[in-house]
Amino acid sequence: MTKKIEAIIREEKLNDVKDALRKIGIVGMNVFEVRGHGRQGGIVLTGRSGTYRVDLLPRVQINIVLSDHNVEKTVETICQVAQTGNIGDGLIFIYPVEEVIRIRTGERGREALMYADDIDARSTAAVSAKPEVA
Repeated sequence: MTKKIEAIIREEKLNDVKDALRKIGIVGMNVFEVRGHGRQGGIVLTGRSGTYRVDLLPRVQINIVLSDHNVEKTVETICQVAQTGNIGDGLIFIYPVEEVIRIRTGERGREALMYADDIDARSTAAVSAKPEVA
């Protein structure tokens, strides 16, 4: 089974999150610029002309589709790197994915998600590199 991770994070954390995900072997993702607010309802700014409320704050949405067994490590990585400790750090949503098809090759399922040196290839290499105990 595959899952889709949808993470909404602060714009200034995007490069740090991308780098951290690449280090653990996540090579495929989509990134969107989005606007929104959570519980706080936005922020209040004060300027020369007075105070005003900005209720739709800029954020970045990262979408990743991956195997079930990689979800927890990916979520932990995003949380560790994107967290500032302040209100508005973001949210992560996890959805089930019924089917994945690579258009170019027609591959389906896990094979459609595999890339050279991705998180699955690294875990397969690590398992095959373990010495056998007699």
